[in-house]
Parts: sequence; C-alpha cells; structure tokens
Amino acid sequence: MKLFYLILFVTAGFFNTSKINFKENLSTAEVERLNLQIEEVKEKIGEGPSYNTKIAFLVDMKIKSGKNRFFVYDLVNDKIIDQGLVAHGAGSETGINGELRFSNVPDSKATSLGRYAIEKCYKGMFGKAYKLTGLDETNSNALKRAIVLHKYSAVPESEQDHYISRSQGCPMVSEAFFKRIEKIIDSSKSKIILNIYY
Repeated sequence: MKLFYLILFVTAGFFNTSKINFKENLSTAEVERLNLQIEEVKEKIGEGPSYNTKIAFLVDMKIKSGKNRFFVYDLVNDKIIDQGLVAHGAGSETGINGELRFSNVPDSKATSLGRYAIEKCYKGMFGKAYKLTGLDETNSNALKRAIVLHKYSAVPESEQDHYISRSQGCPMVSEAFFKRIEKIIDSSKSKIILNIYY
C-alpha cells in the first residue's frame, strides 16, 4: 500500500511540473494587468456559490490580436494553464494600430469590457457556442446583443505578426482552442467567469 502511494505521489509530481506557467511569457505590465483582473474575478466569485472557484478565463485586449491574449487561469495554483488567440469586434477598431474602443450599445459590433458568466451552449451559425451574461454595467447588454463565445475557422491556431479577423463583438477563437476550452466549460458544474479587460 505504501508503494502505491509513493508511485501516486511521484506520478502526480511529474504531471504537475509538466504544466507550463505561461505567465513567464508575458511582459511586466501584462502580468500586472492580469493580477489586478484576477482579484476582480475572485471578488465576483465570492458573491455566491454559482461561480467556478478553480478556473477563470481572462482576455487582455491591450495585447495585439495576432498574439495569445485569451488565458485559461488556474485560480488554485495561480497560473495560466492554456492560452490562445481571440478576435475583438470590428466596431472596436479606431484606425490606430494598438488602440481599441469598446461599447455596450446594440449594433455597435464592438467588444464590451467586463466580467461575463459563461452560460449553456447552443447550436448557432458557427456551430456550438456559449451564451454570455454580462455581469457589469459595461457589458450588461451581452444577451440582448447576442454576444457569445464561439469558434471560427478563420481564426488561426498559432501566433502571428499581423492582426487576425474581427468578429461582430463576440470573443471568437480558433477551432482547436475552442475544443480545449469547451472540455473545461462542459465539465464545470458551476459557471466559469470570463473577464475581458483593457
């Protein structure tokens, strides 16, 4: 029996160390923004038992769309466990590279900042997608605007130097990344918070 626990301990240790902490790839400013937003997510989680306390999704819109800016965050071990590209809304473009604007107004086609609760999935024009409920004043029209988390074949899997395609305001990810995050969402018994910030 002792041998079994020793093998289990060694195996668990091996798999834990094989996880990469993607935080190391971020700049100091990006890590500071991330840490601040994690505190806001934890504050929301503390309001009730309906939110997942172990995992959160964070999107840093200050990072260029061709770079990984959608982070799957392990709240227990304080580390990024996965990351991918995500599109912003076409209405968020300002004409100046690296500068975005945001809106909660219907038909603006812009990204809305704030915390969202990821709701049940449904089948839409992009296949499987997840409804998003806005939890802040800045994204309170998410359901009315049909802002959802979905995949799109034109979103590349790997980082690139140029900007990726834009959405109608939805956080839109690659098909491969969607497959990874849908497993996390579907296995969660409570709502995962998605936090989009700038």
